[in-house]
Parts: sequence; structure tokens; C-alpha cells
Amino acid sequence: MLFKQVKYRNPWNFVPTMYFAQGVPNVIISTVSVILYTKMGIDNAQIAFWTSLIYLPWVIKMFWSPWVDIYSTKRNWILYTQLAMTCCLGFAAFALQLPNFFFISLLAFSVGAFISATYDIAADGFYMLALNPEQQAFFTGIRSVFFRLAVIFCSGFLVFFAGQLELSLGNIPLSWTAALGLTALIFGGLFAYHQFILPFPDSDSGVKPKQVEEKAPVEEIVKSYFSQKGIWAILAFIILYRFGEAMLVKLASPFLLNAAEKGGLGLSTSDVGLIYGTFGVLSLIAGGILGGVLIAKYGLKKTILPMALALNLPDLFYVYMAYNRPPIEFVYPLVSLEQFGYGLGFSAFMVYLMTISRGQYKTSHYAISTGIMALGLMLPGSFSGYIQQQVGYPLFFILVCLLTIPGMLTIFFLPLEEADISQNS
Repeated sequence: MLFKQVKYRNPWNFVPTMYFAQGVPNVIISTVSVILYTKMGIDNAQIAFWTSLIYLPWVIKMFWSPWVDIYSTKRNWILYTQLAMTCCLGFAAFALQLPNFFFISLLAFSVGAFISATYDIAADGFYMLALNPEQQAFFTGIRSVFFRLAVIFCSGFLVFFAGQLELSLGNIPLSWTAALGLTALIFGGLFAYHQFILPFPDSDSGVKPKQVEEKAPVEEIVKSYFSQKGIWAILAFIILYRFGEAMLVKLASPFLLNAAEKGGLGLSTSDVGLIYGTFGVLSLIAGGILGGVLIAKYGLKKTILPMALALNLPDLFYVYMAYNRPPIEFVYPLVSLEQFGYGLGFSAFMVYLMTISRGQYKTSHYAISTGIMALGLMLPGSFSGYIQQQVGYPLFFILVCLLTIPGMLTIFFLPLEEADISQNS
């Protein structure tokens, strides 16, 4: 070894950068790619379908998570996946200069999605091994903050940066190649930093393949999850709660970017980076913080329906914008309010997923719930672009609003008696 194997380091040295690195590829692949392909002239149907489909690894990552436990250490998996992601981002940047850039870059993003999902498994596992329980509790919020900073960096700064390059260079492909290339360089720096700074906790030793049979059988974990009270209502809630929002989020950026003759607002790339990727994300964070405070004070049972309304009612703002095409100074507050409501509603959703993850296999149960949650985003997102192209933006956003109703109705059938975490109820 070229450096000393330090068994312990202060978590401030690696937790923030580890979770910033978790957020960057997730946002680029699921969100920034939509803006990139819109600017590169790909139609909405293809954008929505393919960028939803490449979200599949986050849906099914639970199925290969045991292999991350079995082979090598979590530390090695973190480093391997960061190096691989650096290569993927660099290749995607290069692919944008090719004539058939769309499918080549999609291939790079698809591989990157599998790498990123694997990194999520390793990073979360390493977090639990390298930090003691008190540190884990304290740094839970720090993890979230730096993941959100990655969102702002990618959907805010990076999009704004690409937009400014578009104006100065007059070359959209080259502008986005530079933006993705910059991200690849940053990821390479994170890999080099973590190579030296990540500790070597004693418990991060991996296990041998023959030890797999000592683990809890998958069948038992799955059976215990699907045998809980009210499972059909729970599954309907997880899949339908964000059904309308999943359709909206895939077309929000194209709507803001598309020219007026296509039914959009015709904003610049830089404007979208500020409106949606910066002010919108900051509003989402604020909504999430307030949502957590309200749930802690009043309990989930009392707050889940109002927060579901906060999530879905602001979708009407997009109906208004599609019909009236307001000036940009009105777009800022409308998008910010919609994202603020999304933050409120998403808080209730995630708290409920935690409350149904109980017992001996609560970690696996939570992984199953988040996998189903990702499926609930992927499916409606995949056909949203086709629907929008058939009916236009105004009717599409009306349909989005109508499709929020089934998810809210499922709340009345949920077993909420044991979900109230407030001390005041």
C-alpha cells in the first residue's frame, strides 16, 4: 500500500463528499439528461420513454445488493464505482459529438445508472460500518443536505453553465460536452480524494460466498413484507401517490424550454437552470424541512392528506402557464411554489415508507418499498412524452392533475393507526 490504512477518520472528512458523489450521477441521468436531449432536438416522446427506462437500475438494485456484501469491501466498491462513473461521464461527453449521439449517450447513461445504483448500496453500507450509531443519527441530515447540494449543482449550476456556453460558443453539442466533461473531472477528483481519505473500518471486511446461506432467505424477507396488514392499499399508495407528479416532472423542463409554436414557454437553458434547478430545488428543500417539522409535531395520520394536497394542487400552476404563457417573472414563483408543495408531500410519503419498514428485516423492507416507489416513477414517466405529443401541453397538464386523484384516494384505505409518530397525538 502507498498510504497508511487508517481505521477511523472524522465523518466530516468523507460523509459530505460521499453523498455529494451519490447525488451527481442520479440527477444527471434522471433530470439533466432531459434538458440536454431537449436542447439537442430529441422529441418529448423519446426523451420521456428512454430517460424513464434507464431509471430501472434504481428500481431493481435490491436484487444485486447481496453481491456487494459478498465480494470485496464497501470501501473498494465505492472507489471502483466512482472510477467507473468518471469514465461513463467522460464517454457520454464525447458521445455528444457523434452523429448518432442519442443512443450512444443513452448507452453510457444506462451503464452509469447501474454503476450509480451499485454505489448507493455500497455508500449506505459503508456509512453504517464507518460511523457509530450516534454519528449515524447526527449525520443523517448532513447526508441529505449534500445530496441536495448535488441536485443544485447539476440541475442548477451545470445547466446554467451549459446555457451560458451555448450563448458564447453558439454550439449546443460542444456546450454540453464541456458541461459533462467538467462533471467527469470533478468525479475523478472525488475518486482520488476518497482513495486517500476513506477509512478502513474493521467491520468492512466483506464475506465469503459460502457465508451467503447464513443470511436471511430472500423468500422470508419478501413474504414478511407482503403479508403485512393492508398490503394492497400500501402498494396502491406507493405506486399511485406520485403518479401525476411523475408525468409532470418528465415534461416540466421540456415545457419551459420548448418554443411557443410547440406550446412551451421558450425559456433559455440558463433560465431553466435558475428557475427549476436552483430556486425550485431550494424551495423543495424548504418544503421537505417544514414537512418533517409538521409531521413530528402533529403526527403522520393528521398531516398526510393535507401534505398530499400540497403535493398535487400546485400542478394546476402548469395548466395556467400552458394556457397563458406568463412572463418569466411569474414563472419563478409558480415553479418554486410547486416544488415547495412537492417537498411537503414527499416528506409525508417517505415517513410513511419508514413506518411500514418494521421488524427484523426493516432494512430490506425499506429497500423493497423504495424499489416499488422508483417503479411508480418510471412507468408513468415512460409514456408521458407520447401523451403530451398527442394532446399538447394544456390538456396534458389537465390530465396530470386528474391522475393525482387516485393516489390521494388510497390514503383513506391505509392502515395509519400505527403510523403516527408524533408525541402529541
